[in-house]
Amino acid sequence: MQQLLLDINPLPLPTLENFLPGRNAELMYMLANILSGKEKERFIYLWGHPGCGKSHLLQAVVRASTQKNVEAIYSCAKNHCRISVDSAVDCFAIDDIDYLGVPEQAELFSLYNQLRDEGHALLLVSGSIAPAYLNMRQDLVTRLGWGLVYQVHELTEEEKIQAMQAHAADCGFTLSQEICLYLLQHSQRDLPSLMMTLNALDRYSLVHQRPITIPLLRELLQVDS
Repeated sequence: MQQLLLDINPLPLPTLENFLPGRNAELMYMLANILSGKEKERFIYLWGHPGCGKSHLLQAVVRASTQKNVEAIYSCAKNHCRISVDSAVDCFAIDDIDYLGVPEQAELFSLYNQLRDEGHALLLVSGSIAPAYLNMRQDLVTRLGWGLVYQVHELTEEEKIQAMQAHAADCGFTLSQEICLYLLQHSQRDLPSLMMTLNALDRYSLVHQRPITIPLLRELLQVDS
């Protein structure tokens, strides 16, 4: 399975266009308006469970900003990033701030205050829970709650099935409801992982000249019957 995933083509880079909105239509509308200059809000906090798409959205906003020749940076607190205050940057996206240590929390606090005073750059951050429940310095928590706060809702099971079947159709094969449900029960449930597994399943089917069935999928996933 791992080798197949390494051999197949990578998934497309995160963009707002390839993010399936589900129940996040209002958030998507707001981000699009910010990028187009129709909305002036400059502080946004996104929260939600792992796999809901927070990282996708942060990276998509940074990519869209750079395509407009706006200086933008993405960093992830899980990777022990340092938060630099750079006046040349107009878009800061900081992922998984739950992982920020005490020094990094102080850096984010300073960055927030500087951006508020200068009044031009966008600060987009994400966490696993709403800002009021973060176990972080209180003055930073307060500031994070001053801007827009959105929960990023994970796709429902039915929406994931629709997305998987649409992806399969784009790849040239039909995916049954039974296969989709089996995938949701026996593989990682976030959408990028599901799509990677579908790509591997398609390749595995072609290599072995066998139709896509539950036994073939079980074989690919190496799941005992």
